[in-house]
Amino acid sequence: MPRISEFLGIVIRMHYEDHAPPHFHAQYAEFSAAITISARQVLKGLLPPRVLALVVEWAALHERELNLNWDLARSRQPLNRIEPLV
Repeated sequence: MPRISEFLGIVIRMHYEDHAPPHFHAQYAEFSAAITISARQVLKGLLPPRVLALVVEWAALHERELNLNWDLARSRQPLNRIEPLV
């Protein structure tokens, strides 16, 4: 699963063979969650509240790039790195 961003100990990845709706995966320590791109809602998993807030903020800033990566993943193209939250 390609790593597309990393910040503050949070790793963001996207699977090539994932199911709809468009989403990404966030991992922090032993926590992980799948989060929708457009609504930024947790589909599955759990993140600490502060970490989830940071991930949601990052995703809002990079929604366009996340959707582009989702489309690239569907066509099995290399994914682009996305700037971290600073």
